[in-house]
Amino acid sequence: MTIEYAIIVKNKTRLETLIERFNTRAQAKFYIERLGGNYRDYEIEHDTFHTSLDQVQTRLSGVMKNKVIERDFLPNYLFTDKNVIIVIGQDGLVANTAKYSKGIPMVAINPDKKRYDGILLPFGPGNFLPAVEQVAKNSFKFQTMRFAEARLNDGQSLLAFNDLFIGAASHVSARYKITFNNKTEEQSSSGLLVSTRAGSTGWLSSVFNMAYGVAGLFEPSLQRKRPKLGENDLLFAVREPFQSIKTQVGITVGLLKGNGELTIESLMPSNGTIFSDGIETDFLRFNSGSIAQIGLAAEKAKLVINDRKN
Repeated sequence: MTIEYAIIVKNKTRLETLIERFNTRAQAKFYIERLGGNYRDYEIEHDTFHTSLDQVQTRLSGVMKNKVIERDFLPNYLFTDKNVIIVIGQDGLVANTAKYSKGIPMVAINPDKKRYDGILLPFGPGNFLPAVEQVAKNSFKFQTMRFAEARLNDGQSLLAFNDLFIGAASHVSARYKITFNNKTEEQSSSGLLVSTRAGSTGWLSSVFNMAYGVAGLFEPSLQRKRPKLGENDLLFAVREPFQSIKTQVGITVGLLKGNGELTIESLMPSNGTIFSDGIETDFLRFNSGSIAQIGLAAEKAKLVINDRKN
């Protein structure tokens, strides 16, 4: 299939979001500085991003047609096999885009290496074009990324590139029954986090930071480790489980390998939720009567890798 269009996916900068809110740059500057913030940092971030975006568009235009879409439009945009997807932004934008990519190759670009870690962003504005050309020739190398999936007993489902959160929509305790490895218990906690390999360096890592921080107070010599998940692995962790006469803490962490599943039954009459990749608006209602099966999805994403040293 001939690649006809490069679709560039971007997000608004912090400054653009503030300008939308306050109408002008001057008003945005006044707002930030009045609160003691560093307006110049917002400007530098904005200018660096748009310099990178301009470079990407200029280089792409010499090879193929291209257009830019905002992240907000992803749920309604239909990618085709005549597209190559160019993601330019933070790692989280790769996660947001992957759920709608339908296996279309993604070339992910880090627009600001001094600001973003770029774990999922192997390219820069200066070296991404050969990867696009390889995709056009169907001779590219890629990394397969698996999704986590939550499937409800009413037929609804939700994909996650990085992680799923299952819990309460507000800062109250979530109540549910959890079943793992043929063991079931009722729990009260701050919710569960289910992470893919891609997400293991994100939100999940903060759970480990907290756990090691608490344990390190009593065991100063404790060696910090991070989970190394395989492509077909999911890891779940229960956040702040509370033990009482009614609720238990026997199932607090576990590894789902291959076709392994986690079952969670909501005991919350209202405000129960399941959302993915940190986007609270991308969610399923999870109230009393809802039962979620958590496991690997059949869908996969293709992230083009950088096999060059430049």
